[in-house]
Amino acid sequence: MTRRASIATTLRAAGCVFAEDEARLLLEAANHPDELNRMVDQRLSGQPLEHIVGWANFCGKRMSVGPGVFVPRRRTEFLVREAAMIAKPGAVVVDLCCGSGAIGAALNDLLGSCELHAADIDPVAVQCARRNVEPRGGTVHHGDLYGALPRELRGKVDILLANAPYVPTESIGMMPPEARLHEPRLALDGGADGLEVQRRIALGAAQWLGPGGSVVMETSGQQALETARILGEAGFIAKVASDEELEATVVIGSRIRE
Repeated sequence: MTRRASIATTLRAAGCVFAEDEARLLLEAANHPDELNRMVDQRLSGQPLEHIVGWANFCGKRMSVGPGVFVPRRRTEFLVREAAMIAKPGAVVVDLCCGSGAIGAALNDLLGSCELHAADIDPVAVQCARRNVEPRGGTVHHGDLYGALPRELRGKVDILLANAPYVPTESIGMMPPEARLHEPRLALDGGADGLEVQRRIALGAAQWLGPGGSVVMETSGQQALETARILGEAGFIAKVASDEELEATVVIGSRIRE
């Protein structure tokens, strides 16, 4: 049995659905046998593969991630695609609650270029986001939502990306162990109904968006109508978009041109 086959067998026995692919990635990431053994042990202990190898595949690109950072989900690629349909090259883009910064970085790549700003309250996420955003010419800011942004952006943002935490507090315990044990609670916990951070984003958005600017916000299928109502009450024309294959839902809030 080859080393790859042996690792795959071990991972499969531990419940890894994509054991063969994971074995290949671990072998590619390890620089020597001792490191490989350590990585396999980490995976067997339940750590996310992306944290172990140091990157996540997102929108066809390797985005840097690491321990203590939210791993970008494949469903969030839908948010990027929806934003790309309304953004123009050179747009001023802000990625709030940016985590690894993968969302803004991926949108920048799809547009060819943009003026990219990302922000997060978690210093660990900020350090990770800089590895994805700064090579693309963007800037990462540390702070709480709009409080992190430079004042000169006020009224000039074209696209506001928001994959804010939207899991209700009481539901976090039902999440897969990889998420609830290894990702920061700040990136998961959306408060009692899951929508507390979304409300804060919606309330401040109009002050930062320019005429014709839009908010593109990820949510769940169950919460979509309430997310749309929140944006509507904040003065936006809101519409829900979804992708059944990705099980993805976003709400787009458009600001009427003045």
